[in-house]
Amino acid sequence: MRDTRESRLLLVLLVAIAFALITVDIRGGKDSPVDGARHAAAAVFGPIENGVASAVDPVGNAVAAVRDSGERHDRLTELEQENAALKAELGSDARDRSRLRQFEKMLATAGAGQYKIKGAQVVGIGAAQGFSWTVTLDVGANDGIRRDMTVLNGDGLVGRVTTVGPETATVLLASDPDFTVGTRMEGSDELGFASGQGDRPLRVQLLNGKAKVEKGDRLVTFGSQGDRPFVPGVPVGVVSRVDPAGGDLTRTVYVTPFVGFTQLDIVGVVVQGPGKDPRDSVLPPKPKPKPVPTVTVTVTPGARPEGEDGGQGQAGQDGQAAQDGAPQQDGQQPQQEQDEE
Repeated sequence: MRDTRESRLLLVLLVAIAFALITVDIRGGKDSPVDGARHAAAAVFGPIENGVASAVDPVGNAVAAVRDSGERHDRLTELEQENAALKAELGSDARDRSRLRQFEKMLATAGAGQYKIKGAQVVGIGAAQGFSWTVTLDVGANDGIRRDMTVLNGDGLVGRVTTVGPETATVLLASDPDFTVGTRMEGSDELGFASGQGDRPLRVQLLNGKAKVEKGDRLVTFGSQGDRPFVPGVPVGVVSRVDPAGGDLTRTVYVTPFVGFTQLDIVGVVVQGPGKDPRDSVLPPKPKPKPVPTVTVTVTPGARPEGEDGGQGQAGQDGQAAQDGAPQQDGQQPQQEQDEE
């Protein structure tokens, strides 16, 4: 619109009308004539406003999400860290419970044999030291550990100490091919020497070539002078195979050790042996054999199998038929003779 005198007069008139309507609306309150116009305008433009708002709201939510994404990411990271910490704590509790069970079982074994032990934990395996079947313990000379001391756990013989440092000690496991220990059979007291064979059963040479040995028999350590390198009575293992006796001076048996050498964690170093040989008292109780179910057959007196009844009944019928036919033929013969006469 061009700036003319008419346009200026029109602008002044519109401004005057606007002020007049505002004045009327303020003085009239709810009953003012402008209020009806306001409701009419709301009825017309309200749906349009709602439609525009619904279209704009997702965009606003997206903007808010982008604005808050940094805070949410930080919170997510924090929750993930808390979850990982809880899992680690639960895992730690499980490991602690497992170690506690191992420690209690080891104390029970040491108590049965009257061994004075120093508890230790396996912190290394043989590959670090160049040996195939050794482990490193977290105790050493500062803890009273000396070379050639017996090492055991809750299951039985683990090995013997071979190297001692100030804070650590190296143990040669009973499964190592260079390992040898004197053994004694449970009950029979047959003596022998057990040697390691890696992941295979121990090989035991019994001094008596005619010794009576069966699968399932158990062995313990025989012991040494001064309790080094082995104290007596420590469980060694169970006989799993017996070589046939061939008249040799010795007899060979194979023994499955009680200890799982690939699962070592808590062990004990025997720093003082027992005052008296515990003999077989340290061995765990033998497992009870499972009962074998037996089948009982009950026969009723006087009862006969079905086949026998049937056969006898058929035979009886045949015999009865024969008896019935014989008299009938005998009776007809005299009647025929009378007719001829």
